[in-house]
Amino acid sequence: MNYRNLGKWGLKVSEISLGSWVTDLAGTDAEAVALQTVNAAFDAGVNFFDCADAYSGGAAERFLGKALKDHARSEYVVSSKVFFPMGRGANDWGLSRKHIIEQLDKTLKNMKLEYLDLYFCHRFDPTTPIEETMQVLSDMVAAGKILYYGVSEWSPVQITEAVAITKQYNLRPLSVIQPQYNMVDRYIEDEIVSICEKNGVGIVTFSPLSQGLLTGKYRKGMPLPEGSRATWQADRQINNLLTEENLDKVEQLIKVAEGLGVPLSVLALAWILRKKQVTSVITGASKPAQLQANVQASGFSIPADALEEIERILNYRPFVRRIG
Repeated sequence: MNYRNLGKWGLKVSEISLGSWVTDLAGTDAEAVALQTVNAAFDAGVNFFDCADAYSGGAAERFLGKALKDHARSEYVVSSKVFFPMGRGANDWGLSRKHIIEQLDKTLKNMKLEYLDLYFCHRFDPTTPIEETMQVLSDMVAAGKILYYGVSEWSPVQITEAVAITKQYNLRPLSVIQPQYNMVDRYIEDEIVSICEKNGVGIVTFSPLSQGLLTGKYRKGMPLPEGSRATWQADRQINNLLTEENLDKVEQLIKVAEGLGVPLSVLALAWILRKKQVTSVITGASKPAQLQANVQASGFSIPADALEEIERILNYRPFVRRIG
């Protein structure tokens, strides 16, 4: 496993990290497999584990805390996020000082930790001044409850304004962002990557396999694999990605991957890591075998001619999309 600095900061994070977006697994066979997966991640050199308060209403945080408890605190980097509703009250969501402080305390209790390494604003809150949000996050760093903080799925303008406010008020810096980034969603390349590079902000990306599109399991002209996400996902995110254009690209990308002797998933992860500004790729894995496949991407260098072929296949053109 290779490690990269979080932007310009001293924290070292594994190139492949593990996300913990799980249902309440307590007392089930699935919990045992999930625990095995976390332990397999440690064995493979993964040191970064990502979560959020809204994942399964806190169950994901409680699971991750249980999974990490047998490992020395110095061995891992753990994150969570705040924004989405955690109750029915008027102040049970958002990025106000009240909600952030209350929810951070709940997160630490869920995980049985004294501090988080990283803490993210899960989305942008238009009802709260950015000054208020940046101030309370800076205060939480000063209080020792978090070490670094950042944002997820904020627009270039919002990120730029947040950075400017921290400088204007001499606050602890915004140190990391967590955007979606993969072969079929490259919007961060247009402005966000350069903003982060200029300000020393780390980038930890999510959805690297585009809901499973880039695993190679969904093939043109073939039925959906039994039990796959496309057969049960309520919001149909993956189904909306299974267009003729995307499936044509997948067929061509599989040939590139086969020529390099790796699965398409490894090629897709290594392609993200080609960007030196990316600190880590947050992956999902429901069993140890998936985790072990993903970590092959760390240190895998895609040859220049293959990168050129990938660019031809993807045929990317800058565009504007709604963020968040």
